[in-house]
Amino acid sequence: MDLPKSSSLKPEQITLEKDKTYYFCSCGLTASPPFCDGAHKGTGFKSIHYTPVKDEIRWVCNCKRSCAMPFCDGTHKNMC
Repeated sequence: MDLPKSSSLKPEQITLEKDKTYYFCSCGLTASPPFCDGAHKGTGFKSIHYTPVKDEIRWVCNCKRSCAMPFCDGTHKNMC
């Protein structure tokens, strides 16, 4: 499997609603980052789903290298 494409090296802050399921892009091919639009089909990548238990504001990874996907863990700071 190829490495995912990075839509940006900067994370994106988003507001998530309690009990709503979100599907995040893991391949970087989506036309609507950071959310999945199914562009990964046939690539071996899968969307990452997340359902918050409370309303929250999170930083979403756009470099696609975080060990805490779909959320940012600062990995982008070490990329060229």
